[in-house]
Amino acid sequence: MMPGSLEGLKVLDLSRFIAGPLCAMQLADLGADVVKVERRGKGEDTRQNTPQLNGQSLYFLSFNRNKRSLALDFRDPDDQEQLRKLIAAADVLIENFRPGTMEKMGCGWETLKQLNPRLIMVRISGFGQTGPLAQRPCFDAIAQAMSGLMSICGQPDGPPTMSGTFMVDYASALYATIGTLAALNARHLSGRGQLVEACLLDSAISMLISAIPEQAQLGSTMSRIGNLDRFSAPVNSYQTGDDAWIYLSAGTDTLFARLAQAMDRADLLADDRFSNYHARLENYRAIDAIVADWIKTHSAEEVVASMDLAGVPCSKVATIDEVLENPQLRARNQLVDITHPTAGVYTTHGVTVGLSDTPGVIRRPPPLVGEHTGEVLAEWCGITHTNKA
Repeated sequence: MMPGSLEGLKVLDLSRFIAGPLCAMQLADLGADVVKVERRGKGEDTRQNTPQLNGQSLYFLSFNRNKRSLALDFRDPDDQEQLRKLIAAADVLIENFRPGTMEKMGCGWETLKQLNPRLIMVRISGFGQTGPLAQRPCFDAIAQAMSGLMSICGQPDGPPTMSGTFMVDYASALYATIGTLAALNARHLSGRGQLVEACLLDSAISMLISAIPEQAQLGSTMSRIGNLDRFSAPVNSYQTGDDAWIYLSAGTDTLFARLAQAMDRADLLADDRFSNYHARLENYRAIDAIVADWIKTHSAEEVVASMDLAGVPCSKVATIDEVLENPQLRARNQLVDITHPTAGVYTTHGVTVGLSDTPGVIRRPPPLVGEHTGEVLAEWCGITHTNKA
């Protein structure tokens, strides 16, 4: 097996839930030796989440492949000492406890950088390590609500709506990964580690596009617009004649001309309301209704085929069962099968980032609780481990 980009990097993953484990899994996919530290016996809380496959949580399996599991009791003095020895041997430490928790364990940044000057400590939290809200509990949906993201999602006449997935957690994981890689490069130059911080509220704010300057400089509050595009038209989801849904994007002048030809409506190009980008945006309701009426007379397959032929971005709105049959995803190894010793074979997403010379690889399934405690302590710290009840 070809070495990964992060081969030889030792990562200690103390995190739970999504953002931290996903950050660690991305490093693991790229070749790092990631050791997940869990509570002895029960393991991480998300191991209990449903749905379950042969007693294994699909939620947990989704964020923890390519890792080894080491079980400790943080209240046990001997285990606390083992944790410090692991940290002394690590390149990267990832944690997402509430701010102050690591300090109570004697593992705050000021302590750890003395223990291991080359350590990169990645801290993921809801609101950051500082500020008036630092101690408040936070989950993805709370960050979506507080950041304003929820207020701009949904139909204009409907309630504020959260995303259908944990987008703020995922963004926080990406920012934490980017920060880790930047800190590793800086360490190549200085020989010193540093503190990396990512938090859910900051990550959510970064996805507001132009909403902040629009409000601050223009006094314009971004609102909910459903599936319309804020910056061009016609762009929307449309119901087809066979009661499916497609999404079509023809907001530029070039794309709109192609759409008009495909619809056999060259007259639209001569209409002053639709002849250019700014006119269409001003008259978006009118052009949207025309496109919707045309699409309603065709099946989803017909619309997608005609748009493909015309070179207009378009797709059927796929259900998840249809996603599993997508030949593009299979061709690019974005749907892969993993064999787990307990769960059996399950399908999940593949390694997202492509590298030509050192590609990411799925080397091992998600671990059982404490499955690798003895071998990790021996390899990293030279400790002979004795199992405790």
